[in-house]
Amino acid sequence: MPALARCLTLFQYVQAVTEGPVARIDQAGCYSVPTLRGEAFSVRPGGVALRLDGEAVDSAVLVQDESGGGAVELRLLDQGGRTVHRGRLLSEGDRLLAGLVEGVGSAAGVSNGLPEVPGWEDGDQLAQFDAVLRDGGVERRVGFPRYRGECREVDAGVVPAVFDHLCSVELPIGIGVFAPGVMQACAGPVHVTDVTSGGRLFAAVGQGSVEFDLTGVHTCRLVRSSAAHGPTSALELDDREGRCVAVITQFGIVGEAVHEAWEHLAASLPGS
Repeated sequence: MPALARCLTLFQYVQAVTEGPVARIDQAGCYSVPTLRGEAFSVRPGGVALRLDGEAVDSAVLVQDESGGGAVELRLLDQGGRTVHRGRLLSEGDRLLAGLVEGVGSAAGVSNGLPEVPGWEDGDQLAQFDAVLRDGGVERRVGFPRYRGECREVDAGVVPAVFDHLCSVELPIGIGVFAPGVMQACAGPVHVTDVTSGGRLFAAVGQGSVEFDLTGVHTCRLVRSSAAHGPTSALELDDREGRCVAVITQFGIVGEAVHEAWEHLAASLPGS
């Protein structure tokens, strides 16, 4: 993990993308130091925050565009060789630097010395995210009757209205999008939202953007767990296979007024 972290934070300006069939997050900025399950986690303005399952993210590779355009991408791969995150190097300096980086092709240290991960059943907000990172949250979903916090299902049709409200009242929010073994997160005010006729929701959030295929969002769940300001609500979006694809919440320390406004909104969401 230290080698991978040094590699990511070398690059000054990247277009970072984590996506699946249902949800996608796209940010331009620089990488914050990535964290593993069980470690502390923060999301800062202008930073690309990644949280990784060190047992799932097997390697990192640099790939150059073979068409001759000079584009270079850094990709994180799972054990099956599938891309779970990619960062396109946007500056010429970063592309030149990529040619000097050695040892990126094998992130052999990612899964060594993994921190202890607390159980999600009575764990805090990070424990919930880390349970999702492990297997998409499928085991957690089946075992939710054991959860010792507050949890209820929410009408999935309210997701566009949630973003419209966040935008209209200028309430900052945090968004995390999951791919196998990876969560990429951003935070900030919602600048604009749009829903296409095909059921795709677009939103500009902070210095990034998110996209959801609403037709692929099968269920929503509101989960409250302890965080920096006490019990904090997270709206989790699940696909048809029961995997959590995205989370909408408040990350870390925000203003008390922001936290209270978010909790008021979360409490008002109708059940399914």
